[in-house]
Amino acid sequence: MKPVVAIVGCGRTGSALGVMLAQKGYPFSGLASRSLDSARRLAARCGIGRYSDRASSITRESDIILLTTPDDAIQQACERLVQENGISPGAAVLHCSGAHPSTILASARTIGAAIGSMHPLQSFASTDVIGNPFLGIQMAIEGDDAACRKAREIAIDLEAHPISIGTETKPLYHAAAVVASNFLVVLMDMALRLNAASGIPYGDGFAVLKPLITGTIHNIERIGPQAALTGPVVRSDFQTVKTHLQAIQAHAPEWLLLYRSLIQSTAELAYKAGRITQETRDRFLAF
Repeated sequence: MKPVVAIVGCGRTGSALGVMLAQKGYPFSGLASRSLDSARRLAARCGIGRYSDRASSITRESDIILLTTPDDAIQQACERLVQENGISPGAAVLHCSGAHPSTILASARTIGAAIGSMHPLQSFASTDVIGNPFLGIQMAIEGDDAACRKAREIAIDLEAHPISIGTETKPLYHAAAVVASNFLVVLMDMALRLNAASGIPYGDGFAVLKPLITGTIHNIERIGPQAALTGPVVRSDFQTVKTHLQAIQAHAPEWLLLYRSLIQSTAELAYKAGRITQETRDRFLAF
């Protein structure tokens, strides 16, 4: 028999978990949110009869409490549940933040609960759930053994892939996600604006670059970043990089610092991969 679940926080992540866990046959003790209307709407979608704007009223009977509030409210929400006797000894309390470790739930340990975090490596654009947004994604899990076991079971039931990460090093995991997602968007904007400065309209730029982008991603997946690296740095083409820097300085100076930093990082990667000599690396680092 599946464990009884409560969800505290009925925003995008809470809605996705609520809808999918209900579809997978999980029983619920209830849903809670600061906005009673959002809890009511999600309860209706999930076929759940209990909802509240006071979390402790729906969590006491739960085997698993999922805290899907905004990140800056997680610790306070857990402490309030402890103060209001909203957590049963032996329950597992899990938050779904990518940035914070399970230790922000330490207050729950004082009453005999297990704590952990379960972060779906996925972006949820809205509270509307179409299909299974967890299908095939990674679910990063850390915390107490008992909480991690329950989190893995949930991940598998949601058709996600559970992966274990360290509690103390969890911020590095989240930083990696920011680099792979948010920074990629910044780099794409940078590329489109440099193209625009060259005469290619910003709106047309992605179509121009898309074959190069998808080919690069394919190469990274197939042979790894070190072997997939191409371009002027691995060719030791100092003049091309100097020309880039001069053109950026003249026509798009707001991108000069980032471009220079990326060239230096590329040189470090190429050197570590054995693609350029130390002397060549140092010349690029001096740009």
